[in-house]
Amino acid sequence: MMIHDITVLAGRYKARKRIGRGEGSGHGKQSGRGNKGAGSRSGTTAKKAFEGGQMPYFRRLPKFGFTNAQFKTRFWIVNLANVVAHPAFAKGGTVNAETLIKAGLIRDLSRDLKILGNVGDEGIRVKLDVTANRVSTKARRIIEQAGGKVVEAGTRRDTTRGIDRNAEDKAPKNLTKKLKRGSKKPALAAAAAAAATATAQADGKAKGKAKK
Repeated sequence: MMIHDITVLAGRYKARKRIGRGEGSGHGKQSGRGNKGAGSRSGTTAKKAFEGGQMPYFRRLPKFGFTNAQFKTRFWIVNLANVVAHPAFAKGGTVNAETLIKAGLIRDLSRDLKILGNVGDEGIRVKLDVTANRVSTKARRIIEQAGGKVVEAGTRRDTTRGIDRNAEDKAPKNLTKKLKRGSKKPALAAAAAAAATATAQADGKAKGKAKK
């Protein structure tokens, strides 16, 4: 007999643990279930990673891998009401990141600039030449109604996606491959419908000639 003939059968015929056979057996009294609690009752279940309520080990480990958090676009947000109320813009003028920094309305150039149109129902009465990365629709309308001008430079995300913030069509021009694949479906359906219509018209003409 060789050793591998013994080890291949090792553990195959292991006797089951006999519980509840008296304290002398080593598995009597609580029968391996401990003293009281949910685990000592029948029907109890627990997840494999459950550690009694404390934070599981796999959740305490540091996380690795890709995340989009570092690519989040952060803005310095300024309301038109604060711009108009500042003495530097009381008579209008140029509003951009540099002039807002001098006025103390934003801190620095570390973030993109966004202008919001919170000025109330009366609007504004001065002409502002606004240049920012983003300008809300309401702010643009209020500025242009007062005779001002708005230029949106866009963010890094807008540049990547090919979005012109100053155009009427703000749809992305640089679509990803996944979006391009999805956009072909309507074109294919239209082509199939046109082919079916052409076939039906050809059949109708052929039938008309046959009747003559």
